[in-house]
Amino acid sequence: MPMGHTATAQAGTGGQTATEHRLSNGLRVVLSEDHLTPVAAVCLWYDVGSRHEVKGRTGLAHLFEHLMFQGSANVKGTDHFALVQGAGGSLNGTTSWERTNYFETMPTHQLELALWLEADRMGSLLVALDQKSLDNQRDVVKNERRQRYDNVPYGTAFEKMFLLAFPDGHPYRHTPIGSMDDLDAASLEDARDFFRTYYAPNNAVLSVVGDIDPEQTLAWIEKYFGSISAYDGKPAPRDGSLPDIMGGQLREVVEENVPARALMAAYRLPEDGTRACDAADLALTILGGGESSRLYNRLVRRDRTAVAAGFGLLRLAGAPSLAWMDVKTSGDAEVPVIEAAVDEEFARFAAEGPTAEEMERAQAQLEREWLDRLGTVAGRADELCRYAVLFGDPQLAFSAVRRVLDVTAQEVQEIAKARLRPDNRTVLVYEPTESTEAAEGTADETENEEAAK
Repeated sequence: MPMGHTATAQAGTGGQTATEHRLSNGLRVVLSEDHLTPVAAVCLWYDVGSRHEVKGRTGLAHLFEHLMFQGSANVKGTDHFALVQGAGGSLNGTTSWERTNYFETMPTHQLELALWLEADRMGSLLVALDQKSLDNQRDVVKNERRQRYDNVPYGTAFEKMFLLAFPDGHPYRHTPIGSMDDLDAASLEDARDFFRTYYAPNNAVLSVVGDIDPEQTLAWIEKYFGSISAYDGKPAPRDGSLPDIMGGQLREVVEENVPARALMAAYRLPEDGTRACDAADLALTILGGGESSRLYNRLVRRDRTAVAAGFGLLRLAGAPSLAWMDVKTSGDAEVPVIEAAVDEEFARFAAEGPTAEEMERAQAQLEREWLDRLGTVAGRADELCRYAVLFGDPQLAFSAVRRVLDVTAQEVQEIAKARLRPDNRTVLVYEPTESTEAAEGTADETENEEAAK
C-alpha cells in the first residue's frame, strides 16, 4: 500500500467524495468513486507550464506535451495512442502557463492499462528520447504554431496581448506555444534536463475518478509508480505578482489580413482561487457572457456596430487573472465609437451594479458550467488535479459552486468599479490591410453582378 496519509472528505456537490493519498516518492493521488457508468478517468497534472521556462528556451513545456506521446521504454513510437484507443478509451494532453496535463478515459476493466502507460512514460521517457524524436516533434509544434497562430486571422492576438499586459521578464509574458527561434535553439540535453526536473512523481498529482475499486486502484498505482525516483532539484517558480492596477493604458494597432476590424482588451483582475476572482467572473458573465449580456445587447442588437461581442475570464493562480474582451465590428463601424460605448456600459455597471435578475442568471450560468464539469468523470478528475496542484487541496473542487453562489451583488459591483477601468487595460485594435478591403470590394462587386444576372 502507498505510504503517507489518507484523508476522506464529503463533497458539497451531488454527494461526491474524494480520498487523498501520497506515495513515498511524493506522488499525490486523489481517488473518487462514481459507479454510474462502467468507465474510469485517469488524469495526471505536472506542476510545470510556460511560467517555469527561462528566456531563450520558451516552448519546452508544450514541446513535452508532444514528446510524451512519442514512446518510452516499453511503449514504442505512437503506441500509447494505439493501446488506449484499441482498448476503447480516449486520451489527450494540454499545456498552459501553470501546468501540463495528460488524461485517459477508459472502460473500467482497462484502468490498469492506463495507469501502466502513464507510469511507464513518467519513469522511462528518457530511454526513448533521442535527437530524431526531438526534431520530429519540434517540427510538429512549429507547424502547429503556423496553423493556429501565425497564419490565421487574429491568430497572434493572445500573444500580442500578453506582451502588452505583462512587463518584460515576467514569467507569464510569453504564451505556451513558444517562439520559433527558441524551439530551434532547444538541444537534446535541454530537453532531457527539463524532463528530469519537472516530470518527477513529487511534482505531479494523479487523480482517478469513476467506476473503481479504491483498494485495487491504489495497489496498481503503488505497483507502477512507486519505484519511480523523486527529484528535488526543481527551482522555485518566479514571482508573478503585480500591482492591482496597470496604472495606464497600453495600445497597439495591428494591420493584418483580417476579415473585419476588431477591438480586443485585457483588464488586470484578482488571482484565481480568491473570492474577488469569483466576483469578477460574475461581472464578466453579466457584461459579456453570451447573447443576453450587456455588451451583446448594446453593440450587436442596439447599435449594430458589431457582429460579435464577448467578455471572458482567463483565471491565473500565480499572477493576476485577465478579463479578455473581443469585439468584431460590423460593416464600416469605427473602433473609437465602439470603445466609447463599452466604456459607457462599464461606467454604468460600476455606478449601478447588477440587477437581481442579472445576478440570478449569471450565477445559474456559472453553476451549470461547474456542475457539467463535475458531472463527468473526466471533468471531475481534471478539477481535482487542478485544485491539488494550484491550491494544495483537491477538496476545494467540490465547494466551488457554493463559493460562486455566495458572492453578493455588491461585491460584483465593487470589483467592476475597481478593475474595469480605462487605466487598467491593454488594447489591441485590428485594422484590415488594403489588400483585404480590396478583396472584399471585389467580392461585393461579383455578388452584385451575379444578382444583376
